[in-house]
Amino acid sequence: MASQRGIQLYTPEQRQRRDSSRWTLVQGILAPVQFVICIVSAVLVVRFLMTGEGYMAATVSVVIKTMALYTIMVTGAIWEKEVFGQYLLAPAFFWEDVVSFLVIALHTVYLVALAAGSMTEAQLMQVALVAYAIYVVNAAQFVWKLRMARLSAPGESTPAEKEAVA
Repeated sequence: MASQRGIQLYTPEQRQRRDSSRWTLVQGILAPVQFVICIVSAVLVVRFLMTGEGYMAATVSVVIKTMALYTIMVTGAIWEKEVFGQYLLAPAFFWEDVVSFLVIALHTVYLVALAAGSMTEAQLMQVALVAYAIYVVNAAQFVWKLRMARLSAPGESTPAEKEAVA
């Protein structure tokens, strides 16, 4: 349902469930934490690719980023179930979830290739950078969606939404 000022993400009942869910706060905390982890990791990965130094630090950072991603995906699915009644692919966040699956797939490819030793160090870091680039697109999708929702319902956004669009 689109309004003149933005998209209407939530029915009044969904908004109430969102506001009363502890998972809303969890998502509001995890999202910026994961973003910071991504930036630090991207710097370490690029440093390795440019200098050949710091492979272990870059690898550990990608693994930490992947664990943060898995955590936010699981908690986000729980949040979606509480708010929209289904674990993933709720109409309000369908495309964001689809792109999230691609991000998760690329991070998982990284972990599997790392464990199997099936890629060179440089190839692994290139996979990580592609995953990070798509993750940034996905994060932008969520920020844009929440901003549009906030504009459609002024004064009714949660602290997490206000933080996400600030």
